[in-house]
Amino acid sequence: MFEPIKENWRVLLLVVVVLGATVALFAPQFAPETAPGESAENATQGITNLQYGLDLAGGTRIRAPLLGYTATGVDFAGETPTQVASDVAAELEGVSTREVDAVRDDEGTGSDGAGAVEVTDTSVSESEFRAAMDASGYAYDTIRSGVTQETRDAAVEVIQGKINEAGLSGGSVQQVQSITGEYFILVEVPGQGRQDVIDLLEERGTVEIAIAYPDADASDGTARTDGILAQDDFENIGTASRREAGSGAYVPVSVVNEAPEGQRSPAVQFQDAVVEYGVASASGGARCNYDLETNSLGESSDSCLLLVVDGEVVNAFGMDDGLARSMASGGWADSGNFRLTTTSFADAQTISINLRAGALPAELDISGQGTSSTISATQGENFRLYSAIAGVFAVFAVAGVVFLRYREPKVALPMIVTALAEVYALLGFAALVGYPLELAVIAGFIAVVGTGVDDLVIIADEVMSEGEVNSRTVFDSRFRRAFWVIGAAAATTIVAMSPLMVLSLGDLSGFAIFTILGVLIGVLITRPAYGDILRRLLTVR
Repeated sequence: MFEPIKENWRVLLLVVVVLGATVALFAPQFAPETAPGESAENATQGITNLQYGLDLAGGTRIRAPLLGYTATGVDFAGETPTQVASDVAAELEGVSTREVDAVRDDEGTGSDGAGAVEVTDTSVSESEFRAAMDASGYAYDTIRSGVTQETRDAAVEVIQGKINEAGLSGGSVQQVQSITGEYFILVEVPGQGRQDVIDLLEERGTVEIAIAYPDADASDGTARTDGILAQDDFENIGTASRREAGSGAYVPVSVVNEAPEGQRSPAVQFQDAVVEYGVASASGGARCNYDLETNSLGESSDSCLLLVVDGEVVNAFGMDDGLARSMASGGWADSGNFRLTTTSFADAQTISINLRAGALPAELDISGQGTSSTISATQGENFRLYSAIAGVFAVFAVAGVVFLRYREPKVALPMIVTALAEVYALLGFAALVGYPLELAVIAGFIAVVGTGVDDLVIIADEVMSEGEVNSRTVFDSRFRRAFWVIGAAAATTIVAMSPLMVLSLGDLSGFAIFTILGVLIGVLITRPAYGDILRRLLTVR
């Protein structure tokens, strides 16, 4: 009973892969998420779960650099990045410390070392930034246009978060680099007009810091203040950093500590509130245990600081003892600096982005060096139709050549079916991971058909070229020789395509990804399965 299964397990594996691809393509569980106010029928874009990118669905593509200047190789002279940024900002008239950031190259290895300082205020010229760096006393190597890698990463996360929040299936954002070394942010949003995308990028969320405190009169034992700190109350929001010792991470922030005469500054108001509601006291800080699902304090929890984004609590914090005592004594408001600590670096990055109120850390130069293009929905439908025609034509062309070459259906037909199964598996993978199909990806599918059939022809020729296959031993010997050839060819293809996959080259990355994936599926699954089929058809028993 088990002998046929043992002999043909490669064919069974191919069947399992095809069935898995069918589930990914048609099962409702893998359908794209529905945008707010959008019907499920529109979200799936047809009877399959495939998502279409800009080329095939229509939409907008924006490619633009982030504005700013960066000083590299800055000697921090033992100062913290926050202090360095504050010193440089003080030399720039009318520029908030929120628009100046410093990043140490060896973050987490101590207080010494070199790093980079950037300014993202578009009113600051290169000469003004250079003069500020010189006046602040920090030595540096060069000043270049553009921002740091950390700022570009934060911008990508902010934009991707906006796209996801808007429920725009198929939308993507990535960094790309020109041949001259300049970095650009590439945003593609299918089904949206240019102005809609620009409005999405410029939209700001509402971020507040509130306090949750124990209250016996509340139904769940928890009361919450209104926002005691709003977005404009923050003077500086640093990038997420790992703690110098131990685990965890933090986001350095500072609160505005100046106010018109006769009024309390935001720093003083925050300091008074955390003392009043029990987050800070002379004996130490609060230990927070807040349940984000029920929006209530957990058992034995002290008061908590809450990060509230668009009315929803996204994180809760306690307070370190040292900071709490400083606030209780009234001295903290003179500086307004503190850290929002988290247990993981990923959480710290999310908090840093949330505190920026969904705003980009630097301005996208869309109207200057940026470019944008829009593809209409009708044009996208035409591209889908033409891509389908091209794919069908490629299949029939390959099938015709194979039948002319062998004139034996038992050799050619399994070859075509196996090649199509390979493409079908790739479509299932695209549906499973939600990868949007672009013209470059379709080109990768067609390339997979061509290279796949090439390999299958090599197998058939090697097996049949030396006369009749009269035993399994003869077949296996010839098949192994052919497999060495196609294995070497596959390795060459993977090596050649790998740079296109890892470099920021836009649509070429999708082409390389699916070409490499097709080669791997072919070598590991479809070529061996075709060998089993051919052996069963040709072996004389």
